[in-house]
Amino acid sequence: MNMVRKGKALNLSALALVGVFGMSGLVQAQSINLSYNGAPDADKNAVHLFASNLKSIVEKNSNGEIELKLYPNSILGEEQERMEQVINSPSLNIASFGGISPIFPEIFVSSIPFMFTDFEMARKFFDEGDYWKKAQTEFYQRNNAHLLAVVEEGGFLAFTNNKREIRTPDDFKGLKFRAMDKSQVALYESFGASGTPIPWTEVYMALKMGVADGQMNPPMYIIMGSLNEVQQYLTLANVQYSDQFLVANDKLMKNLTDEQREILLSAVKEANTLNRESVQSQVENRIDYLSKNGMKVYQPTEEEIAQFRDASKESYISWLETQGIDKSWVDLAMKDIK
Repeated sequence: MNMVRKGKALNLSALALVGVFGMSGLVQAQSINLSYNGAPDADKNAVHLFASNLKSIVEKNSNGEIELKLYPNSILGEEQERMEQVINSPSLNIASFGGISPIFPEIFVSSIPFMFTDFEMARKFFDEGDYWKKAQTEFYQRNNAHLLAVVEEGGFLAFTNNKREIRTPDDFKGLKFRAMDKSQVALYESFGASGTPIPWTEVYMALKMGVADGQMNPPMYIIMGSLNEVQQYLTLANVQYSDQFLVANDKLMKNLTDEQREILLSAVKEANTLNRESVQSQVENRIDYLSKNGMKVYQPTEEEIAQFRDASKESYISWLETQGIDKSWVDLAMKDIK
């Protein structure tokens, strides 16, 4: 870890500890750090919208007894640095698959391609399913930290590229795609394309310079990154549910009073509900914006979606096994879907 950044992180952690114990060792007003990716813009970054709402609700319902300090734009470090911080110091962190998967690869099971057909199905999977309950338990047992919530960040991922309209898996052959992580590389390869991990901050230029022909993201991120300027075709295939994960340090949760803990957990649920309503209400407007700003939009038929699902499912599940993920996790997720 960069020494300057590490020093900052340790100082911030120390401040958080003072908030938990107070100078006299007695419980007093709490000051909790919440870190996450993306700009502090609620219109363009749904993760920031969630964080802002959570801060407002917690501080109001606790009469200022709990204060959340927001650190957007990965100020406290990149994904894995922030995960180290939240495991080792009393804080909160909103992590993507890039942050969770190195310490809990089973999270990739929740992103099996084309598993969800709509918002309701995805939300029910996480709100009521046995897979997610087991994931929360196992994550805590391995890492001594809590998966508090699944934060919706933009709807469903769509394919974009600058070569040709993608209607079926065959249209992928020979194309080069930017991948967010190794699971996306596996997905592209199942279609006959290649995938190369490229950081989000470099995606625009990679697409502009032809390092990659395409990528996949929800409409919100396509707009946030101005990718419509360097991508011509948009395929609304509902590839994967776009989400991140709110992680809480165990020491933080244990040092809250029962009342404070209930205020925080209730606020998480309320902020999540607000996020879901906002994300879903803006999907069509965002697609319309992209259509009016240079992108040719295609909505695959049910038969075409089935082709994508059939072409990728077995390959992706085989890839999960190569990551050491027991098949029982997949079986549990598939049971929840049914």
